[in-house]
Amino acid sequence: MFTGIVEETGEIVARERTDDGLRLRIAADEVATGLEHGQSISVSGACLTVEDDAAGEWFEVFLATETVDRTYLGDLAAGETVNLERAMPADGRFDGHVVQGHVDAVATVSAIESVDEDWFFEFELPEGYGRYVVEKGSITLDGISLTVADLDPEDGRVTVAIIPTTYDLTTLSAKAPGDPIHLEVDVLAKYVERLLEARFD
Repeated sequence: MFTGIVEETGEIVARERTDDGLRLRIAADEVATGLEHGQSISVSGACLTVEDDAAGEWFEVFLATETVDRTYLGDLAAGETVNLERAMPADGRFDGHVVQGHVDAVATVSAIESVDEDWFFEFELPEGYGRYVVEKGSITLDGISLTVADLDPEDGRVTVAIIPTTYDLTTLSAKAPGDPIHLEVDVLAKYVERLLEARFD
């Protein structure tokens, strides 16, 4: 489990296509230190498993075909950056919200506006996902725990306010309108929907 508090960005330094998926080598500073084979790590919101590491300089993860199909990670080239977060320890601080690292879909950046020192990002959600989002509720975008500032349920557009620290320390600073972004809706909303469906079936 993760909390959506990105620790740092890492750089893709190598990629290898295989018959079963895609292997990525990611260079990082803090996050790569102490990683071991089999540990979980969030890579721009996708929960992946560490396969190999090199003394705190880089680590490798493997993306199965399903993960490649569900995310945009397979489209990234060497030199591009990703958000990184290690799994939350049992005695860790819970500063964000419950993030599973299970990407629901790929949304699209539709608008970016700078207001004083802050930024407002608008995202277009894929059809059907707006029902899981509420104003002032939590949403995960590229592994970042964010609060919904505004919601237009009719056209599935969500706006979030980004403070300078989040803008500078994540990949949001490199995003432009039209870019893809990983979406994970609040898992509690999905559980509530499932319980209600079962109740009225």
